[in-house]
Amino acid sequence: MAIHSDDQAGALGHFTAVIDAMRDRRPYPAVAYCLAGRTLALMNLGRVSEAAEDGRRSLAAARELGCPAGEAAALAVLSLAAVHAGDSGGAVQLVRQAGQITGDIPGWVARMRSACLTIALTAAGDLAAARHAGVAGLGGSRAAGDQGALAESLIRMAMLDLRAARAEDAAACLREALQIADRADMPLAVDNALNCCGYLCAGTGRDLEAVTVWAAADAFWKGFAGAPAQARRRHEALREARRALGPARTRAAEDRGAAMSRATAAEYALMLTLRTGRRPRRPARQRSAPGNGNWSPWSPRALPTRRSPRSCTSASAPSAPT
Repeated sequence: MAIHSDDQAGALGHFTAVIDAMRDRRPYPAVAYCLAGRTLALMNLGRVSEAAEDGRRSLAAARELGCPAGEAAALAVLSLAAVHAGDSGGAVQLVRQAGQITGDIPGWVARMRSACLTIALTAAGDLAAARHAGVAGLGGSRAAGDQGALAESLIRMAMLDLRAARAEDAAACLREALQIADRADMPLAVDNALNCCGYLCAGTGRDLEAVTVWAAADAFWKGFAGAPAQARRRHEALREARRALGPARTRAAEDRGAAMSRATAAEYALMLTLRTGRRPRRPARQRSAPGNGNWSPWSPRALPTRRSPRSCTSASAPSAPT
């Protein structure tokens, strides 16, 4: 609960309390699971080397116990640590090992394994395989009614759609993810969706909105850069958007985003998903000042048209009305 509520320090404390209480006793599955959970919390705090060490300890404890579910969970989180360390090939190998483990694997571990496979394959540049894994994970999350996993699966699919230049499909996925995150009160999913929305805006020529929504995401992420390849792509896209806007408009957009509450930022991002047509960039001398005739996502023109965009989730069960 603490991880999904974006209280990573609190999550770290809870996991550590269990691990410390069991320190002088025979290992139990709870220790392996808590070490895996602490790996996630440490990665979210940007402490990647410590996260990898806990992941290895989780794997050792699970193997000592003969706990296949714990072993699969440990390998999955170790693959994430490898992605964050820039070793995408090692990440794919680790999560493939997790996929070979059979036995009594709980649904939540299977969904974690599927998510990590999608992330690792995306980092490795195998986008076709990543999409196949992502669709399978999306269907599994929807069938299980796992709202947290479903929101994150939709965000991953949106990122893959953007890499394939399918802006409308990406917007549909992102819109559903934001609606789920709002209903289920999942701040971490909102933050990830805000980051994805920045890519959506940058990819459709909406530089002002991209800078604004990324500034809002940064205010909540508090400097967490993510995996190296992702951080580089984001830096390049943000640099291009800032160059197109110029210093004054960039500062205004960054100030506006940084001042938003998470709820306001989520509502702003949701509005941005309603219009995905590319806005052509004009030479700097022809651009008008902010608020002087520029299209705004808050204007009536941002309202959805009667034709809804094709859903990116057509391969899975239909979603409930939102």
